[in-house]
Amino acid sequence: MKIAFSIIIPVYNRPEEIDELLASILSQEYDEAFDVCIIEDGSSLKSDLIVDKYSSQLSIHYLEKQNTGPGASRNYGMAKATGNYFIILDSDVTLPKHYLATVAKQLEKKYTDAFGGPDAAHPNFTALQKAINYSMTSFLTTGGIRGKKKSVGKFQPRSFNMGLSKKAFEITKGFSDMRAGEDIDLTFRLWNHGLETQLIDTAFVYHKRRNSISSFFFNKRLNLVQQDPNSIKCIQQLLNSRIGFQVFLY
Repeated sequence: MKIAFSIIIPVYNRPEEIDELLASILSQEYDEAFDVCIIEDGSSLKSDLIVDKYSSQLSIHYLEKQNTGPGASRNYGMAKATGNYFIILDSDVTLPKHYLATVAKQLEKKYTDAFGGPDAAHPNFTALQKAINYSMTSFLTTGGIRGKKKSVGKFQPRSFNMGLSKKAFEITKGFSDMRAGEDIDLTFRLWNHGLETQLIDTAFVYHKRRNSISSFFFNKRLNLVQQDPNSIKCIQQLLNSRIGFQVFLY
């Protein structure tokens, strides 16, 4: 089967992010045809003018819908997409030029119906963005991509950088209506249907993460204090050294 990618991107009030992401998609060093689905999830600040800017250079489907959250928006995009393998991205990422070629090469070498990739800090990121990225990817904190490749049994893809075959979407019906942890839920349902996942560790994205200091530490999905108190100490030291102020944790 020849793989035809469709890139699925839900967005909510973030046209400036879509601009940066589409620019990075346009710069892909990949010769095969692919399309892009932008799903406007009930935004009041729309991305239509940004999409128009790229419509002559990329095959883009701009889909508007009522606000239902990212999971349902991804499902909506996958149902409308023309490809047979979906690349699911958050709007606050950008892609290195080799991304699509790297994914295609690995799937040709070892095909699975789903994959996930890591995130990295771009040199242009702010000190806070670099610090948060470090805390989410370092072996000293979360184990690096939630467990390095050598230590991972079954890899759980995350929806900021994830691939899903059309077959897997049709079998699982895609993401649930959960507002958090919907990617983890989907992974378990993939496994329950006997579908394999893999980590493509060279298919990284630059993930900005919009967190402020407070939202980062109290994010429900991190919950780092309960999971690993040592990781909090590591983040605190990093923030102090890079940003230059004391972070007090209670």
